[in-house]
Amino acid sequence: MQTFLDQLSDQLAPKTHALLLMDRAGWHCAKDLVIPDNLTPIFLPPYSPELNGIERLWLYLKERFLSHRSWADYDAIVDAVCRAWQRVTAEAGRIKSLCQMEWAQAVNN
Repeated sequence: MQTFLDQLSDQLAPKTHALLLMDRAGWHCAKDLVIPDNLTPIFLPPYSPELNGIERLWLYLKERFLSHRSWADYDAIVDAVCRAWQRVTAEAGRIKSLCQMEWAQAVNN
């Protein structure tokens, strides 16, 4: 998580500050995380998947590509997940349509 935060921080334009919406997964709330100065985490209430747009993406992936299947071994699982991700990212606008939340819109000042 620390690597993600550091890389995200580095990608922001100078003088840009981002709010980062996160659930309360243990690695999001770890006490040893150092939040970069240009990021502010906003934690969702506990047990609120309806407020977390990424949950819609996981559901989409499971329903269309991953549920009710079995794989021979770990490598087959990894291959299936990679193929599912490649398919969803090849659909222009699919991730945005699944994850966009009407109440969470960009604010430009």
